[in-house]
Amino acid sequence: MISMTIILFLCIMTYILKHQILIPIRHLTQKAERDRSQESKDDTNELKALSLSVDWLIEDIDHKHNELEKNKENMIQAEKLAVVGKLAAGTAHSIRNPLTSVKMRLFSLNRSLHLTPSQQDDFKVISDEIRHIDSVVTNFLEFSRPPKINIQKVCINELIENTANLLKYRFKSINVDFKRSVDPNLPKIDADPDQLQEIFVNIIVNACEAIQKGGMIIFKAEKKIDPVSQEYVQIRIIDNGPGIPAHIQNKIFQPFFTSKKDGTGLGLSIVARIVGEHGGMIDLLSEDGSGSIFSIKLPVEYKDKKDK
Repeated sequence: MISMTIILFLCIMTYILKHQILIPIRHLTQKAERDRSQESKDDTNELKALSLSVDWLIEDIDHKHNELEKNKENMIQAEKLAVVGKLAAGTAHSIRNPLTSVKMRLFSLNRSLHLTPSQQDDFKVISDEIRHIDSVVTNFLEFSRPPKINIQKVCINELIENTANLLKYRFKSINVDFKRSVDPNLPKIDADPDQLQEIFVNIIVNACEAIQKGGMIIFKAEKKIDPVSQEYVQIRIIDNGPGIPAHIQNKIFQPFFTSKKDGTGLGLSIVARIVGEHGGMIDLLSEDGSGSIFSIKLPVEYKDKKDK
């Protein structure tokens, strides 16, 4: 908190120094140069030297002020993360304990009851939802810490099939048509399946919330080769919702930024973090009123950053 106060103080001081002292001096020297155009060369040269020095100082002040602003943003972010860390610890105990109890009772019921095939399907979806909630809590807790990636060979087609099954009741409830177009020859990729599914769920659920009633979401995946001959999988999640306004598009992957009334601002920042930790890239293409496309590029072969 003391560091934050110091940075704010320095930001204010550099602003005052520039706008209330240096810029008025520059205006004064420029006016004096014009007024003294007929006087001695020595006086004119001194004024020019002073004006040049002031210009250099203003440029330096601008540079330092920008650095201070960046440090201020970093400090604000760090303080937010510290608060989230404390809240997350309490949240974990509040959610995980009853969640574990519910999970155990469900599995006990599954063993003791004779469920129809349809009920078995429902049970599986409920179990998957519980596992998903547990995964979300874990991600929330680990948000400010490096993620632990469990790299496996992952079949994108199977993973999106599981994700679609997990979200099928949501699709049905809001009348969303979810379509998949996956290259049948798509190679398995090195990835953490749980974290990859977290990416898909986050983006698809956001699309559902944007579309609200009716509409379409398309999941596409195909193999590509980049200019340096590295194989990667390009995944595109496309919706025909209202789109994302241009003025917030560069903020949506930032931690704590949200345009939703009850949003945490963590969903898409976690998505961006997971993609980055897998050595991939994520981009957004959206026009207000014309839907959105989230494009994700993931290398087929994972390279640990520690080995680079």
